[in-house]
Amino acid sequence: QVQLVESGGGLVQSGGSLRLSCSASGFNLDYYSVGWFRQAPGREREGVSCLTISSNDTRYAGSVKGRFIISVDNGKNMVYLQMNNLKPEDTAQYYCAAAPLPICTVEVPQLYDYWGQGTQVTVSS
Repeated sequence: QVQLVESGGGLVQSGGSLRLSCSASGFNLDYYSVGWFRQAPGREREGVSCLTISSNDTRYAGSVKGRFIISVDNGKNMVYLQMNNLKPEDTAQYYCAAAPLPICTVEVPQLYDYWGQGTQVTVSS
């Protein structure tokens, strides 16, 4: 059974850092692309970052480039999102997602087959 479980969200002050974790089970990450997406109340889900596991190619939304870093630990089947210099506009529910894509994308969340339940990130000003 394919499962993605996020953790690491919380409340942090503006300028602070958090590291989100996504634990994958039921499939081998080596053949997948993994993305982090977020959704704030009243807004559409937007892509934050993604990683093509086989090539280690990474993509970032412009709003987070230079502040967020996506990484993978293949041995643990874990994907991480290190978030630095957080801003109030980063407040959202964050989701990890996976799909057997040859190249990851943050533009089209509909391409991702598997989703976690999400973890809340709240950044206070």
